[in-house]
Amino acid sequence: MNLERWGWYSISVNVALGLINLVIARASGSLAVEAEMVHNLVDLLTAVAVLIGLKLSTRKSKDFPYGLYKLENVVAVVLAAMIFFTAYEIARDAFLDPTRQATVDPWMLGGLVVATAIPLIFSHFELRAGRAANSPSLIADAKEYRAHVFTTGIVFAALLAQRFNLPLDRIAALVIVVAIGKTGWELLSDGMRVLLDASLDADTILQIREIITAEPTVAELKWATGRNAGRFRFVEAEVVLRVRELERAEATIRRIEERIREAVPYVDRVLIHAEPMEQTHLRYAVPLADPGGTISEHLGEAPYFALVTVRLADGTVEEQQIVANPHKAVEKAKGIRVAEWLVAQKVDVVFVRESLRGKGPVYVFGDAGVEMRETEATTLEEALREPGEDSQTSPG
Repeated sequence: MNLERWGWYSISVNVALGLINLVIARASGSLAVEAEMVHNLVDLLTAVAVLIGLKLSTRKSKDFPYGLYKLENVVAVVLAAMIFFTAYEIARDAFLDPTRQATVDPWMLGGLVVATAIPLIFSHFELRAGRAANSPSLIADAKEYRAHVFTTGIVFAALLAQRFNLPLDRIAALVIVVAIGKTGWELLSDGMRVLLDASLDADTILQIREIITAEPTVAELKWATGRNAGRFRFVEAEVVLRVRELERAEATIRRIEERIREAVPYVDRVLIHAEPMEQTHLRYAVPLADPGGTISEHLGEAPYFALVTVRLADGTVEEQQIVANPHKAVEKAKGIRVAEWLVAQKVDVVFVRESLRGKGPVYVFGDAGVEMRETEATTLEEALREPGEDSQTSPG
């Protein structure tokens, strides 16, 4: 999406609104219309600032290797400051200027209707573009146009009341001050949160945590965090991996990065700190032909699986479950489905009676760092008594 063109659109709209209000202000002598004209002139300057921010924010250099993304948030803060200045100018005029009688003609009311419709329509499309691009400066600019819709409506009401000799000009100007001040505060607080490296919102962090923990080779997620910089996001996490080989660890990190980028928009960088798991326990999976502990001849066809957690220090069984095979009724790729299910159970070792060399489950287990052991044992108890060094079968 070409964001710079929206900066030019905003400048054009502000010029048009400023000219309309200038003509009406000179002809009517209304303080409220003059305030709205000043509002337009300030917005014209900030629209130029938005364009500069969009132009420079994505540039990277030796001095700024992470880019100038936060420049957009600086623009949003500057925009808020300009809004506060506008509010101050209007309030000062409302309180200190001498009373004046405004002249109101029908064409002036028509001009204000046009000046209300233009920012209403433009803000709708600019806000949609800003949200689609996650651009703080465009969103800030669109919100400011929404304020224009309200304040111009107040000016219209004040001029209409003037035709019936109701002096609401100063009151209208003060209402404009309140509306502008509220918009300025929202923009200032949002911009400062990013400039002070506030965290990503809780929902996004939770989504990132779920993506990381869903990776089978991740034994533990120690922490995950992230921050905004302009419309882009930076994510960082520390994990403990079940795999020890450098190549497999790097492949795991790449998979996590890709999944985060697919699920979370506008992620510029993902940094995953990984360390190997210090094993104190082993979790075994054994295919069973019956709940009594007879080992099945086949992995995918096994009606049950024993999931056993053993403490390495002394070989004590800390936990043992007999669970039904959820994929036994599947017709196609049954072995692969079962392998993926076992990986999701965070098993470390799978006992098999049949040779699976060259078959799909081998690659599923291999990618997840799960060891396969071919066994001659006929019962669960016999398999668990086998020494791992003598029975280990390479997953490749």
